[in-house]
Amino acid sequence: SGVVLRLGREVVLFESLFKSNKWLWIFGWAFHAALLLALLRHGRYFVEPVGFLLTRLQPFGEYAGFAMVLALLGLLARRLVLARVRFISAPSDYLMLLLIIAIGVSGLFMRYVARTDIVALKAFTLGLVRFDWQPLPADPVLLVHLFLVALLMAVLPFSKLLHIPGLFFSPSRNQADDARERRHAPEAVR
Repeated sequence: SGVVLRLGREVVLFESLFKSNKWLWIFGWAFHAALLLALLRHGRYFVEPVGFLLTRLQPFGEYAGFAMVLALLGLLARRLVLARVRFISAPSDYLMLLLIIAIGVSGLFMRYVARTDIVALKAFTLGLVRFDWQPLPADPVLLVHLFLVALLMAVLPFSKLLHIPGLFFSPSRNQADDARERRHAPEAVR
């Protein structure tokens, strides 16, 4: 129960990040919360009929796009402004931030500037789910958005963005906190 509680606090609240760096925690937590809302909002394209929960999340998902881009800009500014963070940043760190910012901006652009055909897009995504292929709308902004998402999905397993599962393999979080009751000695190598 202690491990589940500790991991739950870390996954939901980023507790160790909160203790170490408040600004990074604010931008990181805002980005991840906004990303979750935006992804949940995109769920409406893959289900029919759209359920009660997805319907209620739609307005929050719209604002989450702005929050996500602002939080990412804060994380990018942190990398550019703080000398110690700039020193340890690799070019790939900047490219990942710029890629996710571009995904968010292209999504907001589709929503508020150059609207795409949502009915055709939903027919296409439902066709993917149901193996009933439908044509992809030829909207240039949509194609850029989908290309950037596909690029992120291709790069994700090889980048620092794979910190997601690393949390569950951290010994300080996934082992029982009973060092006072029981001695944890390494097993003998045979």
